[in-house]
Amino acid sequence: MSNLINSYYPNILPEEQKIYQHLLHLVQIKSPHEMIEHFRALFIEGINYPEPEIIAVLDQITASATATQEFKFFLNRCCHILINRWHMQPQLQHAIPELIRLFESPPSRYKITSFREKAIRRLQVLIKQFIDSEQYTTLRRLTQIIAQNDSAQHEQKQLFTLMRRYPYLYEHCLLTENSTFEHQWTVKKIKAEVQKKFEIDLSRYVTYQVRCHHFNQSDFTTTHKSRTIQPVINPTLLSETKLNAAIKQFIGKVEGGYSYQEYAQLFLNYSTQVSCYGAFKDDLYEYLISGIDLDYGKRKFQQHLYRKLQNTLADADEYKLDEFLLVRTCCHLLNFLVVENQISPQHFTFIDLIANQGTLTTTSLLLKIVLICRKVKPYLAKRFAILFNHYESVTTNGIMWLVETLEHLNIAYSIHFGNTDLSYFKQMF
Repeated sequence: MSNLINSYYPNILPEEQKIYQHLLHLVQIKSPHEMIEHFRALFIEGINYPEPEIIAVLDQITASATATQEFKFFLNRCCHILINRWHMQPQLQHAIPELIRLFESPPSRYKITSFREKAIRRLQVLIKQFIDSEQYTTLRRLTQIIAQNDSAQHEQKQLFTLMRRYPYLYEHCLLTENSTFEHQWTVKKIKAEVQKKFEIDLSRYVTYQVRCHHFNQSDFTTTHKSRTIQPVINPTLLSETKLNAAIKQFIGKVEGGYSYQEYAQLFLNYSTQVSCYGAFKDDLYEYLISGIDLDYGKRKFQQHLYRKLQNTLADADEYKLDEFLLVRTCCHLLNFLVVENQISPQHFTFIDLIANQGTLTTTSLLLKIVLICRKVKPYLAKRFAILFNHYESVTTNGIMWLVETLEHLNIAYSIHFGNTDLSYFKQMF
């Protein structure tokens, strides 16, 4: 057991190791209900725990000089010992949200008369700090995903309740720099499951649309059509019209008779022949604005975009284009077009683009960047994770522009980077 603990959490204190071993042992022999009650007594109430020696060890941890900085990491790992065990057994996954909800309820209101009064008060302070930490925020988001609570009444809910829908955000919204390998593995596993399900659902929906298209070209009666084709539920939060427009845009011919994939490849082929990085930026500018409305572009956007590109790594303008310059340039563009960073999440350009060009055209512009430099795909996801974090407590009826963009990006990623081949659906377009 000790070796197992050390493999999960290297460089831990002996007192922490005792708690981890204790929880790992209990979670294998206790029911989820029993484990939650044990967890409540140990961490929320801080009293009446059936094993006094464990309470004594916890008191040593909370009394540590580094408790204010380190306790949140310790408690997060304690939660994940239970979560990881329960997640491997689908019939036990219901207990995960119950565990995290423990922190939403204050401890019982009783007068502390125990000789451990100071220790209990200290524990309560540390628990409050944990609730305000990034670690608890990621636990709360993970709970939302595992609970699979995706209500149709999304417009009345906070954005964070839609977290499950966007697997490309998981690594940025559910993991922290202190996440254990096991936690990372759990998130990666959930991401793969959710992504696969969406791709299958999207493929079924597109198949349904193709069949409807063929029937509309045939002489069958409407009654015969309805009996032959079983409707497939729209797998997105977009309207049927907007979803169909997105599929057509991301699969079909869009610019100069080329799909986005084809157009990106043509641009990459051409860019290998440019004389220098400065010339490449001029060509990149033309590549990006080709899908933007001319009237809108001429007002301010084209000028701002051109200036941004000219100022990007200007000292390297005479150099030969290489992968490093391509990646750095695309990252700078995504900062400019979406959001710079989490410290100052200003995104005026992004909102202006959406207000004037719509969410589909804006997403398409971002897709064009990722298609010429796939290494920045995680970087774009990180930009959207910053926006998601910024708006996660806002009800979605007030930020439908962001919800629609997240949905469009989900579709674009699935079509261009997923494992489902939708190329044969191009016949419809």
